Amino acid sequence: MLKKYKNIILFLIKFLGSYAIMLVLYSFYLSNSQNTTLKYTCDPITQKVGNKSVSFLKSMNIDAQVLQHQSEKSMKLFINNRYVARVVEGCNAMSVIILFIAFIIAFSGTFVKTLLYILAGVYMIFYINIARIALIAVAIFYYPEYSDFLHQIVFPLIIYGTTFLLWVIWINFFLKKKHDA
Repeated sequence: MLKKYKNIILFLIKFLGSYAIMLVLYSFYLSNSQNTTLKYTCDPITQKVGNKSVSFLKSMNIDAQVLQHQSEKSMKLFINNRYVARVVEGCNAMSVIILFIAFIIAFSGTFVKTLLYILAGVYMIFYINIARIALIAVAIFYYPEYSDFLHQIVFPLIIYGTTFLLWVIWINFFLKKKHDA
């Protein structure tokens, strides 16, 4: 009976194990990199995402800046000197990246192919996330009445849609070839 479910059990062990390890490491990172004692500071990854989003906006000739929020662990994103959004830890896509990596590990192929796909996928998710933040900030700047829709529907759809597409590509084009051979 156990042999029948061997692949499912192995998938769950690899997925849940790698996910738990990465989540614990990320939680440790957050607890040691954010500050709320004397002055609020975001973790360096969230700061980088905020800064890269501003760079993306500036590359489109949009006047933008990001500043550390004074009373919370977030970055304030400004367009044309107007505060349009805040970039919080949840916006840095790390939880999605951890989920992506755990899934790829659970459905791992050869070591090199798996590692290269993880690196390419993390890079893609990271930079699509930056574009997502920048574009949604512009949309909120011009259409503030749609900010809830943009943040609650469009925002997650872009990042989770990208991650799901990367999983489908992994299974259908990279992993499938391993099992077909």
